Amino acid sequence: MLILLPPSEGKTPAVSGSPVDPSSLWLPALAAARTRVLNRLVALCSRTSERSIADSLKVLGLSDGQRGELARNTVLAGAPAAPASQIYTGVLYEALGPDTLQTGAQQWLNRTAVVFSGLWGVVRLGDHIPAYRCAVGVTLPAPIGGLTPYWKKVLKPALDEVTAQTPVLDLRSGAYAAMWVPGGNAAALRVLHERVVGGVAKRSVVSHFNKATKGRLVRELAAEQAAPDSVDDLITALRDLKFTVEEQNAPAGGPRRLDVVVTEL
Repeated sequence: MLILLPPSEGKTPAVSGSPVDPSSLWLPALAAARTRVLNRLVALCSRTSERSIADSLKVLGLSDGQRGELARNTVLAGAPAAPASQIYTGVLYEALGPDTLQTGAQQWLNRTAVVFSGLWGVVRLGDHIPAYRCAVGVTLPAPIGGLTPYWKKVLKPALDEVTAQTPVLDLRSGAYAAMWVPGGNAAALRVLHERVVGGVAKRSVVSHFNKATKGRLVRELAAEQAAPDSVDDLITALRDLKFTVEEQNAPAGGPRRLDVVVTEL
């Protein structure tokens, strides 16, 4: 099984460690594509005139008070790198708590979960990367352009090959989900909050707690070291873990659609 995760906007910089080696990350064939994005990002953030700085902030979707993010990006090639599980520190990753799992569960997680990134394309949680700021919705200067179409073209052949014989659980959303669309042996999952209002059960999509629920879900799969051979097996595994899973209609040939329904947040 492969589990697809989004990155977190918040990242904790490594305090020590060797710099990132793009060829050492998962799918080393992507090293050249990663290096091209890295070089354009560093060049964008290294400009020093006030006009250029304002433009760089705009390109990256940052405020004037976030100039420090530009400075961090300028030294990415030589910055200390640490496991991605320590760099990504948002809601999902706090709920997942990779470093608090037992050794076997951590090893399972490092084999099974991959994070989609505007800068790196995809990385495993054990891959060493520096903290960075570059969402996939960014459009970098030529010849890179929009990162979503850039990575969509690069990732498709690589990920189609590695997922040909294994089920995929897709926990991404938004632009990160557009970077690569898995085929029929996959399930895209969302979290719904069910509450009773006036005696009627109503459901709504949640945001913050959606991420936390996904983190807990992956943590429980890791603790069990689940090894489903199909989406049906995956659904059974989730239900065995006491998650309420409902399947919705989905277009033929694409990922199946699963809802995890929670009554408490």
